[in-house]
Amino acid sequence: MRLSLTVPLALTLALSGCTWVHMAPGASAVRVASAEPQGCEKRGEVEVSVKHSIAFIERNPIKVRDELETLARNEAPGLQADTIHPLDDPSGGHQRFAAWRCGR
Repeated sequence: MRLSLTVPLALTLALSGCTWVHMAPGASAVRVASAEPQGCEKRGEVEVSVKHSIAFIERNPIKVRDELETLARNEAPGLQADTIHPLDDPSGGHQRFAAWRCGR
């Protein structure tokens, strides 16, 4: 009986620490602003998504938020943007970001 409880617990702990999203080339130079930057040119919006649960087990919300931010940063260079800021809070593994070119 103990073994049957140990395996799911170990799997849950292992999966909650996983990061599946990696920074793309050029994305590390993209700044994340907490609010709309001033004096910048808006380049567009991106909507990104990641798995927020696995087999009805919720993933760590901080990891999900970090992965969403990384995905948005990955998209910014394709829009010729150097700054992003969230347009809303993460919901169900989805989030929208605005992309800006600030010339920094």
